[in-house]
Amino acid sequence: MTVEAGRLSVRVGALTQRVHMNLLLIGYRGTGKTGVAKRLALRLGWDWIDADVEVELAAGRAIATIFAEEGEEGFRDRETAVLRRLLTGDRQVLALGGGVVLRAVNRRLIGAAGRVVWLRAAPETIHERLTNDPVSSTQRPNLTADGGLQEIVAVLADREPLYRQCAEIDVDTEDRDVGEVADEIISRLDLAPVDRPSA
Repeated sequence: MTVEAGRLSVRVGALTQRVHMNLLLIGYRGTGKTGVAKRLALRLGWDWIDADVEVELAAGRAIATIFAEEGEEGFRDRETAVLRRLLTGDRQVLALGGGVVLRAVNRRLIGAAGRVVWLRAAPETIHERLTNDPVSSTQRPNLTADGGLQEIVAVLADREPLYRQCAEIDVDTEDRDVGEVADEIISRLDLAPVDRPSA
């Protein structure tokens, strides 16, 4: 098995089979997935997609509205359907929803679709970022009755083993800009950028 210019090749006997090569970013909301996805796509010359936005576009409603009308199960069904569609593409940087790892079927899909990076940050940092983000407060639902920092701590405790299970590498986003995070990912995964490192 070899990785060449962002493509994964699997050699079987005399045949070389090309499989889809994508870069998937996972992690709690507020860890920088969308911003890092944009920067990685620019550096690699790939497309980038925010999976949560794709769910909203397909449903014609904000995620908070989907949760209110269909419950979390309804949202997760929509999320899995969108994930299946997105993973048919190639040379994409995908910013996935924070809870996409909760379903075993999603974890299997993610693991077979490309290289997976878990973006991390401390609960306090995530809380500060979300508090300062108007989109999160108006379009993303609370996931527990507590909300706020208590919710982040509790949900992370449940999800971190799943993020760890899926990820090839994890990257700390504390006190770093998207360029620094993107550069580390490219270096550690030995990817082939089309431009120079971020300033």
